[in-house]
Parts: sequence; structure tokens; C-alpha cells
Amino acid sequence: MALNFAKAEFVRAAASQKDFLRDTMPQFAFAGRSNVGKSSVINRLTGRKNLAYVGASPGKTTQINYFRVDGRAYLVDLPGYGYAKVSREEKERWGRLMEAYFQDEAGLITLGVLIVDARHKPTANDQVMHDWFRQTGCPEIVVANKVDKLKKSQVEPALALIRETLELTERDTLVPFSAEKGIGKEELAGLLSAACEN
Repeated sequence: MALNFAKAEFVRAAASQKDFLRDTMPQFAFAGRSNVGKSSVINRLTGRKNLAYVGASPGKTTQINYFRVDGRAYLVDLPGYGYAKVSREEKERWGRLMEAYFQDEAGLITLGVLIVDARHKPTANDQVMHDWFRQTGCPEIVVANKVDKLKKSQVEPALALIRETLELTERDTLVPFSAEKGIGKEELAGLLSAACEN
């Protein structure tokens, strides 16, 4: 049965490992650079304008935020990496928090959703995050956001560059997406619903 993404609610923000949710519901972990539109993707998926906080300045997600969907799964919004204008101590704290989440012995992540900018080659940080998902052994969906900002003729070459940079195989899933226009929303919702069934 498909997940009803309209039934989404904020549950908690985890600032340390003791705050992680450890019930048996699937956790879909959303990761991406600070200004890639991660919160906007979550908001588009749930049809809510401000369920996940969209900051005017990048790097507003400083904790791990849990949103329960349909009472059956969690969308887990991880702190953005890269641009945020914060102190080195704060960045290191985020890093430790993310590492604790990825390496938790309970194996918390059911599925990873890596959001990259369709207009640019994935960054070194994107590649590190992609490797972290691979190391957990969980499936991963790569979402190429902001595809609406490309000309039609640029879309395929842009997707090919993402596939090549992240060394995606035919088995890996790459979803062209636009948080602004809703492109790719149905496909991503379908993939997450299927992962919830497995």
C-alpha cells in the first residue's frame, strides 16, 4: 500500500545519539549539501510548504530531524554539509552526529536519499556521503534536484555526469527532480513506498 505523504508530522530533533529513534519503523535518511534544497524536496514530497525548515541562509538543519509519514515510516532530515556559515566546532559536532547515526549498531537507516544539484558535478562531499550510504549496505536513491533550471538538451548530459562521478551502476536509482515544479515527485514517492513494503 502506498504511503500517504500528506499525513506527515514532525516527531523530534536529535542533537545526540541518545535522541535517535530506535523503533522498528523504516527510516529514509535524506542527505545533501546545505543549499541543494533538501528541505524543499521533503516539503514537495509531503505537499507541505514548511514541514521541513527552509532557511534563507544555508545550513539551518543543525540536528537530525524526524518526520513520521502515514504512521508507517520516518523521513529523516540530516544536517546539510558544505556551505553553511558556522564555526568549525559546530561543523565538527554535526560530523560526529552524522557519523554516530550512520554507524549506530542498530542499523537505523533503511534507505538513503542523496540529493545533489542537477546543474553541477557532484562535489567531493557528495561523494563522501554517497560512500557512507554504500558502507551501511542500505539501498540508495540519488535525487538530482533543480532539474527545472536546465534546458531540455542539458538534462541527459547532466544526469550522465552525476552517474559517472558517483560511479552509479545500472542497478542504482537516479531520479531527476524539481522541488519547485514537482518533477519526479511521484517517482520518488513510489520508490519510498516500495521500500516501506520490503
